[in-house]
Amino acid sequence: MSISAGIAIYFLVWWIVLFAVLPFGIRSQHEQGTVEEGTDPGAPLAPQLFKKALITTVVSAVIFGAGVWVWQAKLITLDSLPMPFGRLSY
Repeated sequence: MSISAGIAIYFLVWWIVLFAVLPFGIRSQHEQGTVEEGTDPGAPLAPQLFKKALITTVVSAVIFGAGVWVWQAKLITLDSLPMPFGRLSY
């Protein structure tokens, strides 16, 4: 795997994990009973984005590292995956 491919794959994994982590621990203004004038009642009180970015970075690094290890160890190869439409010829 080239460095640019690794960066692109890590970037994709990071964004997917971020969207999975974002809802954790969110309390809306409506749930807390402190709705500020002019804001949406569903707006979060304290989104803790820096903390979530750090968690996302660590989890993404673990997932990416596991994927690279599986790829390097050849535990799963493209030839071992089922091809529903037969072999692709280039």
